[in-house]
Amino acid sequence: MKNLRDKTCVVGVGNSAYGNFPETDAYGLGCQALTRALEDAGLQASDVDGLIVHRIPSYERFAEIYGLWNQRFGAQLPSSGRMSSISVMMAATAIATGQADVVALVYGNNGRSVRDYYGGGDSLWAPWGFTSPGARHAMMARRHMELYGTTSVQFGHVAKTLRDHASLNPDAVMRTPYTIEEHQASRWICEPLHLLDYCLINDGAVALVMTSAERAKDMKKPPVYVSGWARRDTYEASSYYTPLDDMWHGALSGIAGEVYDNAGLPRDAVDGLMIYDNFSPTVIFSLEGMGICGRGEGGPFAEEGNLKLGARWPTNTNGGHLSESYMQGWGLLAESVRQCRRECGERQIADCEVVQYISATPVASSILFRR
Repeated sequence: MKNLRDKTCVVGVGNSAYGNFPETDAYGLGCQALTRALEDAGLQASDVDGLIVHRIPSYERFAEIYGLWNQRFGAQLPSSGRMSSISVMMAATAIATGQADVVALVYGNNGRSVRDYYGGGDSLWAPWGFTSPGARHAMMARRHMELYGTTSVQFGHVAKTLRDHASLNPDAVMRTPYTIEEHQASRWICEPLHLLDYCLINDGAVALVMTSAERAKDMKKPPVYVSGWARRDTYEASSYYTPLDDMWHGALSGIAGEVYDNAGLPRDAVDGLMIYDNFSPTVIFSLEGMGICGRGEGGPFAEEGNLKLGARWPTNTNGGHLSESYMQGWGLLAESVRQCRRECGERQIADCEVVQYISATPVASSILFRR
């Protein structure tokens, strides 16, 4: 893994608008995002010889629609959010091993307009009402509360902080700040999680363009290096919906040292965090698992303001899944690049050099991006 350190770069990033767009679909949204990413990189469709699509039904069909005629490398990944980081790892490996020169990574999602609900009666545990990822995270959140004294108010501080960040992001779907009291007054979805502890469901798309560090020197924008990554898969539970007693702590702590070692960067070099926030407690689980705070200390850590812009660990400066849009990790990857380029305006992390992406899912993963 150390041999791949800084060998590849993100040179283009783009996204569609986020919202409700029944007039198009995942292909159309993906085309919008890729057009913007290629313009951002100063490249043409003819420069792309590798394609990875996520949630878009077919990479062959997408290539045909967009006119990507000369592909040497292609992949189509299933819909789960863990595939966002896997896409970057796959593209970096393909470029570093000569399988492709320029890889387009495209995510498209029209879940809002087609009324895609992440729950229902199709799970092993449906007879007991345990039918969604929200229920799973609610159980893990309750376990964390019982073990460590974590409170719903502390979950609220995570959610409120990300909404405050979203208020500075013109692309965010939800930009109106709220108080902790308003968080607490929002309706329960699956206790102890309120409505404002849940991610959004929106249509939208994000695209990244990656190439080698050598070629990136001649690109339109400053390159952002993929310095290192690490991954652990955790499938010991009998079902995706079964809550984990350790909230992915074992998997995350296993990759914590590895990702910094692979990147050749200490944790103290990190200026900002992009944490997969399908639910507000997941941010707390991620902070603890990666050793950014002690085990059981994530709730007070958030409540004390450590995740805010201007604090030591500014987190999800775009608003994340809770307030920008639920792009299953891709919006956070785009924000990582933009922060390293220092393009984020009012929400810019001062003197940003290194951003860390963290995902606590059945594939625990982390990537370090460097200016």
